[in-house]
Amino acid sequence: MASLNCSATDLIPLLGSTPNASAAASYICSQFDAVASKLSDTTYAVDNTYLLFSAYLVFAMQLGFAMLCAGSVRAKNTMNIMLTNVLDAAAGGLSYYLFGYAFAFGGPSNGFIGRHSFGLKSFPSQSADFSFFLFQWAFAIAAAGITSGSIAERTQFVAYLIYSSFLTGFVYPIVSHWFWSGDGWAGAVKSNGNLLFGSGVIDFAGSGVVHMVGGIAGLWAALIEGPRIGRFDRSGRSVALRGHSASLVILGTFLLWFGWYGFNPGSFVTILKSYGTRGSYYGQWSAVGRTAVTTTLAGSTAALTTLFGKRLLDGHWNVIDVCNGLLGGFAAITSGCSVVEPWAAIICGFVASWVLIGMNKLAAKFKYDDPLEAAQLHGGCGAWGVIFTGLFAAKDFVNEVYPGKPDRPYGLFMGGGGKLLAAQLVQILVVIGWVSATMGPLFYALHKLNLLRISSEDEMAGMDLTRHGGFAYVYHDEDEGSNLPSSFKMRRIEPTNTNTPTPDHTHSTILSSTV
Repeated sequence: MASLNCSATDLIPLLGSTPNASAAASYICSQFDAVASKLSDTTYAVDNTYLLFSAYLVFAMQLGFAMLCAGSVRAKNTMNIMLTNVLDAAAGGLSYYLFGYAFAFGGPSNGFIGRHSFGLKSFPSQSADFSFFLFQWAFAIAAAGITSGSIAERTQFVAYLIYSSFLTGFVYPIVSHWFWSGDGWAGAVKSNGNLLFGSGVIDFAGSGVVHMVGGIAGLWAALIEGPRIGRFDRSGRSVALRGHSASLVILGTFLLWFGWYGFNPGSFVTILKSYGTRGSYYGQWSAVGRTAVTTTLAGSTAALTTLFGKRLLDGHWNVIDVCNGLLGGFAAITSGCSVVEPWAAIICGFVASWVLIGMNKLAAKFKYDDPLEAAQLHGGCGAWGVIFTGLFAAKDFVNEVYPGKPDRPYGLFMGGGGKLLAAQLVQILVVIGWVSATMGPLFYALHKLNLLRISSEDEMAGMDLTRHGGFAYVYHDEDEGSNLPSSFKMRRIEPTNTNTPTPDHTHSTILSSTV
C-alpha cells in the first residue's frame, strides 16, 4: 500500500492568512495521519487473515493425504499409513520451526541457504509474520506426505521419523530458498543481482519446489526399498495390489481439491494490492480468482482425459485412475497457475494426464512399485508443470505478479522467447540433482542399517497387527498369502429358509466367533 503523508508546512499556504492557520494545518494533518495509520493496520490485518485462511486450507490437505493413502493401501496397513501422515505434520512442525524456516527464508543470506530466524528468533518482522511461517510449514509437510505414499506398506516406522525430519528441516527448505526467497540464486523474486536468464524461475506455488521434491525423494526411497511382496509375479508381470477403499480415495481427493484453493491462490500471500492497470475493480484479488480458475480447469481436464484415456487403453472406467489424473493436473498447474490464461490451463491438464499414464507404463515396465503413484504423479506431472510455465506464461500476468522488470521474459509460445523456458529447465535439473544427492544416500544408509524395510513376515501379516497393536477395523483380507488370525476371517451367511426371500441377507457378512 502506498504511504500517505501530510505535512503542516505544505498545508499552511493553502489555508491562506486565516487566523490560527498553523494550528489548523497541524490538526488536519494529525487526523489525516490517524486515518492513514488505520488504513495501514487494516491492510496488514486483511492480508494476514487471508494468509492464515490459506494456511488452514493447505494444512487440511494433510487430511486429504491421509484419506487418499488409507484408501490406496490394503486394509491391513491402514493404521500404519495414517499414523505416518500424522507424523509428517508433527515431526515436520518441530524441524521446520527449529531449522527449516531459517534455511528457507532467514535473510539476509547468500543465494544457497538462509542464515537467520532459527526457532523464529526476532519474529515477527516487517517482512514476515507468524502467518507466513504457518503457511510455509504447511507446504513443507505436504512434500513429506508425498514421499510417504511411495513407500507405503513396507517401511519401518523409524525410517519415517528420520526422513520426514530431514526432508522438512533441510532438503526442502534449501530448494524453497533457491526459488522463493528474495536472496535465492534462481528465483523470480530475487531482490538484488542479475536474474537467471534475465527472468528467474517462475514456480509460483511449487510444481518443482514441492511436488518434484516429494516425488523424487519417493522415487529414490521406493527404488532402494524394492517392490512390495507379490507386486510382480515370478515371470515379472505386474500384479495389482488394490487399495481396500475407493470411498476413502474419493474423499481424500475432494479434500485435496478443496485444499488446493489455499495452496495455489494463497501463494500470493497478500490480497489487498491494486495493479492500477484496468481500473479500481482490478487488482491482486482478481489474480487470486484467476488462479483458482486455472487450478480448477487443469484438474478437471486431467480427470476427464484420464477417464476416457484409460477407457480406450484398458477398456473400463476406473475411478481411482480418474482421481490420480485429477491430482496430476493440479500438480502440473501449480507452477504457472498465476501467470497463464484459463484456456492454457486446459492444455496443461490434458498433457498432465498423458504424462501420468506414460509414467505408470514405464513404472510397470521397470518393476517400480509406488502404491500411490506419488513419484509418477508429483514428480512427472510436476516437471511438466514447470516446463508448461516456460511455454505459456502470459506477458501481462508475469509483469503483474512479478513487477519491477518490464522487459522480463515470458512464455515461449506467447512470444516471450526461450529464456524463461531455459530457467525452468535449470530448475528441473537442479531439483533432481539436489534431492538425489541428499535423499538418495539417506535412504541407502537406512537400507544398509536395516532401518528401512520391515521383515517379509511383518509385511505379509500387515503392519497394523505386527507394529501397531491391532487393526483399524475388522476385515477380510483377500490376499492369498495373508497370515491373519482365523478369528478375523469372515464368512457368508446363507438363508436357512429357502421359501423366504432374503436378497439382502445373502450378501451380508458377520464375524465367525472362534475365541
